[in-house]
Order: sequence, then structure tokens, then C-alpha cells
Amino acid sequence: MNHLRQIFSGLLFFASLFTNSQELLQEKTIFTRQDTLRGSITAEREWWDLTYYHLDIKVDPDKKFISGKNTIQYKVLKEYSVMQIDLQSPMKIIKVIQNEEELKIKDEGNAYFITLNQPQKINELNSLDVYYEGYPKEAVRAPWDGGISWKKDNNGNHFIASSCQGLGASVWWPCKDHMYDEVDSMQISVNVPDKLINVSNGRLRLVERIGDTKTYHWIVKNPINNYGVNINIGDYVNFSEVYDGLGGNLDMDYYVLRDNLGKAKEHFKDAPKMIEAFEYWFGQYPFYADSFKLVEVPYLGMEHQSSVTYGNQYKKGYLGNDLSGTGWGLKFDFIIIHEGGHEWFANNITNKDIADMWIHEGFTAYSENLFLDYYYGKEASSEYVIGTRKSIMNDKPLIGHYNVNKEGSGDMYYKGANMLHTLRQLIEDDEKWRKILIGLNTTFYHQTVTTKQVEDYISKQTGYDLTEFFNQYLRTIKIPTLEYQKYGKKLKYRWTNIIEKFDMPIQVSINGNSQWLFPKSEWKELMLDEQVGTFEIDKDFYVYSKEI
Repeated sequence: MNHLRQIFSGLLFFASLFTNSQELLQEKTIFTRQDTLRGSITAEREWWDLTYYHLDIKVDPDKKFISGKNTIQYKVLKEYSVMQIDLQSPMKIIKVIQNEEELKIKDEGNAYFITLNQPQKINELNSLDVYYEGYPKEAVRAPWDGGISWKKDNNGNHFIASSCQGLGASVWWPCKDHMYDEVDSMQISVNVPDKLINVSNGRLRLVERIGDTKTYHWIVKNPINNYGVNINIGDYVNFSEVYDGLGGNLDMDYYVLRDNLGKAKEHFKDAPKMIEAFEYWFGQYPFYADSFKLVEVPYLGMEHQSSVTYGNQYKKGYLGNDLSGTGWGLKFDFIIIHEGGHEWFANNITNKDIADMWIHEGFTAYSENLFLDYYYGKEASSEYVIGTRKSIMNDKPLIGHYNVNKEGSGDMYYKGANMLHTLRQLIEDDEKWRKILIGLNTTFYHQTVTTKQVEDYISKQTGYDLTEFFNQYLRTIKIPTLEYQKYGKKLKYRWTNIIEKFDMPIQVSINGNSQWLFPKSEWKELMLDEQVGTFEIDKDFYVYSKEI
């Protein structure tokens, strides 16, 4: 994912590791046909709707080689004869079969165009088998660069995992690799050497022994985004528990390396705590049918749906560090809470275009302080999210470029979180705010969405037109600055560094008394009964101030 920016504090170094995602995508400013094929809803994509995948593969750890097929079932939306299937080099599609006929394939780099012989009639359910093989891109610095991590554990056993956010699932398996169309359900069958276990999404249906190998068959019943699909292969041991949640009994399974079982049983107590807090704030866990799993991997971790991956070294905070610098970040395991929060924002509510990735990362970074709010109170929550502001770079807008697979700034994490924290202050009603968060997850349950849908929903529920608020924080790098002057009993104030129609009210303290101001770009005056002494802006608002 992103280049590490030069940060002078060790703490910010760790913050930048996580928040500066998608390095290759963010630095790019000139886009190619390959970017358009990857990032747009092409004519060869739009005519068919994904209904089912059966990914059936063999993983050869010694050769770092994957082979197999993906059966793709789809519903015809309109008559068309060419289908786009994505698979990134050096992986290769070998052949495509439909109705026992081998189809013509046109290879355009990372996109393959399949000419279908059978007439495609509207509303029909059809399927085809895509056979492929190759040596998938090896992740050099997972999860930021993406690919397959081919590692060994301390006992010399293979320890393998996929991670492909942004880069795309097509880095290791053939699929319709665009966020807008989630497959309704799927089966994942992975053949591995006999001594290893594969853990994927959903529930384990069957383990099939084949000679000196085993095939693990996993069933996913809920819609799933492509990058959420994963394989995790290692010398795993399993323990589990049942959580009594809003949706009834939630099966929670944990897969960890054999040597880490004792540590995991203690450390993973944060997982049910996470479910409890986020069911309060966001509503029912979205994937009861598929269970919840936490799976140890040889990289930091990622939000793979119902198969959340974990590599935080059994430490509190982010690899033992507090990203906020307040101490509150050491009250929880960052990866369990953050990646768990993605089950609601990323996996339940998914962006249609990666340009809107702030929906995933902004809300989920915000979930970290909501976890603290639930267990330690509102002040702890506030201190934490305010503490994360020091990692905000304000280098690029949070929204990226549409239709070319390019997300916005890594600030989508903590600028996004502080924007939402500011919005909570504007609403002035925590129960209403909680209902909005829950409402997002029920209104857009198992759906892909745009930024506009999210903006419109929040505006409607708050009763405020938040258009310029979102335009300011999402689409510019300007942070509103409240300029003020004190003249005896008179206070003058105005907004600067704002877009044209921005007029957000703000809470301030004057001489120790709290009140709301309603600044605009023009100077406004406030007359007091006493001399203006102290003047402070409520720290919960993500703005700057300047006395002139």
C-alpha cells in the first residue's frame, strides 16, 4: 500500500504505517487503460450480476504456486456476449468453459475478455468455469503492498496468508474485481498439505482428505466483497466460544499458531468485548450466519469478512504503541478493535468505488474511540480521538479519483474519525447520533454505497443540510480556522480557510462560560456584559483558531 512518510516521532511512525494505505495508488496522477479497466464499471461488467462463486484451488507452499478454478454464477441483466474477468499478472487464465465448450479469451494484461457462445437472455442464471494458475505476487510488506505472504512459523511450518485491499482480489484469484458488485454467497475450497490447515471466510463445511493433502471447504452465506475473501494456511489450533448477542448465539472461533494458544486465550478476550460495544453503537453484528473468526497471520492484520486476520503480536495498542499518545490506546488491542469494527463499515456497508474508501476507514477509525466510550466513558473517547490528530497530514482530500481504482488520502482514518467526532458535537444528542450509526447499518445492510448516499442519509436524519460540512472535510484539505479579536467587552470572529458556503456553528468558552457561536466568512461581533478575558474553542471540534 503507501510509502512510509518521514515522521520524526516513533509513535507517528507506527501511526503512518497503518494510516498511509495504498502507496502505489495514492502517488499515481496519470491513469492508464489498465486503471480504467480495473476501476470502472465497464460494458463487459455491467450486463451481469454476480450471484455465486465456488473458488476451488490448490496451494503448493514449497513452490509458492496456486492453481485451480473459479466457478462463476451470474444473472443476466441485459443481452451481451463479452464478459470481463480480472486476474493480475503473473497469474494466468488457462481456459474458460461454459456448457462444456471452451470459450475464446482475449488477454489485455490484468483483464481478460471472454466471448460467450451461448445467448445471454435477460434474467437467466448462467455459470462458467475459469481455470487458472501461477505464482501470485508476493507481499513484500503486507498488508500495505498486498499479495500472498509466504512465511514460516518458529517451528519451520509454512505460514501463509492473502491480503489484497486496494490492490484487488484478482492478484490471486480470477473474479469480477470491482467493489460495486458483491457476490451473494460463495464456497471456498482450498487444498493444502496434510499437516497444514486452511482457514477462510464463513463456516467450515467439510474437510476432505486426498492422499497426503486435505481440502478445506468453507461456505459463505452472506454477500462478500472481493478483497474480503481470504486464505490463511498454517499449523493452526482452534478454540471457540458462543457470544449471546443481539442476533442470538454468535459462534466466535479463533485460529492461532500452536505455540500461541495460551497467550491467545487470554488476549482474545477483547473480541467479545468488541462485539458488545459495536452492537451497542452500530447494531447487530452483520454476519451471524457466517460466524466471527479471528485468525493469526504473518502480517499486522486486515478486515476479511467473518475471518478477521490478526498479527499484532499479542500486544495492547498498535504493536504495543498508543497511536493517540494519551494512554487510552493501550487499553485495547488495536487490531482486534479496528479490524473488528470493519465488519460493520467495509464488510456490511461497502463502498461502490475505492475513491470512497473513507467510508470504510473513517467510520472504523472512529469506532476505536467509541469502543473506549462504551467501556471508559465519553472523556476517554474524546481524548483518544483528539490525540490521533497529530497523525493527520492534510496532504490530499479524503475522496480519491473515481473509476480508476484510486483512493484518497491516508487521512481517511483519523481526519475521517475527527470529522465524525465533530459531527457528534453538532448533533448535541448522543442517543440520536447512536441511532444514526445503527440506521446506516440497517438502511445499507449488506449493500455497496456511495459517499452521497451516506451524506444524504446523515443529513436527513439530523435534519441539517450537511452538504458544505462534508464538502469542507471530505473534498478539501482546508481545516476551518476561527479568527477572533478581543476589544474590551466586544468579541469579533469569522471563519477563514473555508469553502464558500461553509457556516458551521461552534461551541466556545468565553470567560469560562460555554456558548455557541455562528461564524461566517464575514466578521461578526458579540457584545458581553463584561470584558472579554479567556476565549477557548471546544477541543472536540476539529478546527483551528487564531487570535489576530
